[in-house]
Amino acid sequence: MDNTSSLYQVELKLTSDNDQQLSALTSRIRQEAMGPTQWARLGNLLLRIGQFDKAEELYQVLLEQAAYDSDKAHYFHQLGYIKSHQGNYEKAIWYYEKALEIKQEALPPSHPLLATSYYNLASVYDNLGEYPRALSLYEKALEIQQISLPPNHLHLAQSYNNIGLVHYNLGEYSTALSFFEISLEIFEKILLPNHPLLATSYSGIGGIYHTMKEYSKALQFYEKAHEILKKTLPPNHPSLAVSYNNIGGLYNNIKEYSKALSFHEIALEIQQTALRSNHPDLATSHNNIGQV
Repeated sequence: MDNTSSLYQVELKLTSDNDQQLSALTSRIRQEAMGPTQWARLGNLLLRIGQFDKAEELYQVLLEQAAYDSDKAHYFHQLGYIKSHQGNYEKAIWYYEKALEIKQEALPPSHPLLATSYYNLASVYDNLGEYPRALSLYEKALEIQQISLPPNHLHLAQSYNNIGLVHYNLGEYSTALSFFEISLEIFEKILLPNHPLLATSYSGIGGIYHTMKEYSKALQFYEKAHEILKKTLPPNHPSLAVSYNNIGGLYNNIKEYSKALSFHEIALEIQQTALRSNHPDLATSHNNIGQV
């Protein structure tokens, strides 16, 4: 990357200016892509639209040039986030732990940035299926957030949601559902109706009902999530592939095999475009198609 080159000006356009709801969402996304420098803002934007390889190249350059520990911690954290989304979980843990080490030396134990590190490390262990370790880290993050944040803060809702996911993966469905409902209540108070985090919450609740074989309720929540993701994410975003696979799996369970195959094939097509060839989600999609 030529560090002397001009920064590209990127304009987000999700929909026509006549759609007030989505125009408001566009403004929210622009806010979420803010950072302290032009390069950091570009990195945040690349992450937001799922361009993880390009973001990685940028953050590696920024890390090499960083003079302050606080900047290094931030770039280590961002690279951990990227590696997690690329499916390289061991490398993600390495980057996240480097960021955490710096933060633990510099910050008080109840600082929100420590909660962020615990939260993201937990998400990697969650992806690795190490659920007790993930739960412990999520609970550390939540404990800090309950002290340092107002009760309807976005980060609290995200922690409740992910703790719900861990309980779900441990087979503790009623506990999981209660955490999801707390999370959804906060999301619905503070987010726009088409925010992607609402889709996350709807999808989690749909997953519980799916597991409990309440297929009608599951499909209702899956479809609410899917409609939001289609409106707010690029068509080749990995999160859309997850949504297609969720719905495809449900249709397979209710023996609507043609619909199931269609949804799984769309998911695979997205993943083949958006993910590296060794990403574990590709194997999952091939397996889904094989089971139809």
